[in-house]
Amino acid sequence: MERQIRRLGAGLLVLFLLLLAQINYIQVFAADRLENDPANANRLLKAEYAVNRGKILANDGRTVLASSRRSAGDLRYQRRYPQGPRYAHATGFYSFVFGRTELEQSYNDFLSGRAPELLPQTLTDLILGRDKQGATIVTTLDPEIQQAAEEAAVAEPGDVAIAAIDPATGDVLALVAEPSYDPNLLAAQDGEVVRATWDELNADPDKPLVSRASDELFPPGSTFKIVTASAALENGFGPESVWPNPRELDLPLTDETLENFGGSHCSGGAATITLAEALRQSCNVTFGQIGLELGAEALAEQARLYGFTAEPGQDLVPFDIPWVSGVFPEPETFEQRTPAIALSAIGQQDVAANPLQMALVSAAIGNGGVLMEPRLVTEVRDPSGRVIAEYGPEEFSRPLSPENAAALTDMMVSVVQSGTGTAAQIPGVEVAGKTGTAQHGDGADPHAWFTSFAPADVPRVAVAVIVLDGGSLGSEATGGQVAAPIAKAVMEAALGA
Repeated sequence: MERQIRRLGAGLLVLFLLLLAQINYIQVFAADRLENDPANANRLLKAEYAVNRGKILANDGRTVLASSRRSAGDLRYQRRYPQGPRYAHATGFYSFVFGRTELEQSYNDFLSGRAPELLPQTLTDLILGRDKQGATIVTTLDPEIQQAAEEAAVAEPGDVAIAAIDPATGDVLALVAEPSYDPNLLAAQDGEVVRATWDELNADPDKPLVSRASDELFPPGSTFKIVTASAALENGFGPESVWPNPRELDLPLTDETLENFGGSHCSGGAATITLAEALRQSCNVTFGQIGLELGAEALAEQARLYGFTAEPGQDLVPFDIPWVSGVFPEPETFEQRTPAIALSAIGQQDVAANPLQMALVSAAIGNGGVLMEPRLVTEVRDPSGRVIAEYGPEEFSRPLSPENAAALTDMMVSVVQSGTGTAAQIPGVEVAGKTGTAQHGDGADPHAWFTSFAPADVPRVAVAVIVLDGGSLGSEATGGQVAAPIAKAVMEAALGA
């Protein structure tokens, strides 16, 4: 009897060792081969596309930005984007060849049904023999504002990018960049169509896969003067502080000079000018002097509070999708280049930004000096409609005291009322704004900028616009002529004006 038990035990031990060896062989020695086996990859792909992937909705909870439908092909479900290119830079695409981007990637666990919060739903689907279902993502994007922004961008020749934000919450109401692309072509289940589309988009010199609103950086020009003005206010220079008003500024340690736009003399050639008046007229000479007076450390500190980083790729401000925050270099980089401080103070030289960054700056000023993190998703709903995740507003920083924010708001209102931004005026609404005309590259036409918020006293929207290479006006373009009317159209849509 004992001999039989020993034989049985030995047999079980042998079987156990064989099983252990087989498991180790599969998981260690054969893992790469099995993973790269085309047949296995095809099964994994079919399993992934057997999931009824969740919807992506606009902030009204009805407008569908992305959804899934049954497919007649080998893959059970196919992703579709009913709005075409309109929301492509926010939703991204879901491709069986090139993977996922933007919200499709950031919220993939929810959309694909893999999140732990969806386990009860997944078990129910399994028991009832239903296809696995993903969760629905509700975004902050407003269909009316997004449409107005898109239409305004398309109407202006050339490449245009726009960001619109609710200053009180950080909700991104619109994010538009032209040119865009149709994510439906990348979500197709014909590999030849997908690859041909991909090659065409990547060969396009206008880079439609890249959002100029949030993924690229440009010199912000005079729109950055509101950051420099913030630094002046926070360091004790009030709106009525008086500054010398020469026609040009001799830059230290160099033979170069800094002039106002068009070589003009601000304030009719008066010997002095106030900070408020210099902003209203967008005087480069004055703001160059302010930059030199404040120094690189003060400017860099102010820029950091607004979310600017020392170099690209070090984004301080969280966002639901990848983005590139504005850049203002470390103060040490100016030690041997003192003139660069003056040029950076007017948004040239070493400063870079995009519309999302400049919309955040305006939003913070309009929000009493409080910068909210940009938010693109408010909640996640399971397939039955129950909310399983919520994302509330989050404060990022306080770049300005409430008093200085109010003072800067008044200064920006004067820009729109009687300064360089009059094209952004909305009847019955007080608008605060700042124009910008940014030089870039030898012989290149300037970028035209405008950043703003409205109503000025209790803002409901902050908008930033860039028109690359001057749009329809080319070398003659200014932010007030080209970008301000676009911002006005977007603000009107947001305010129902």
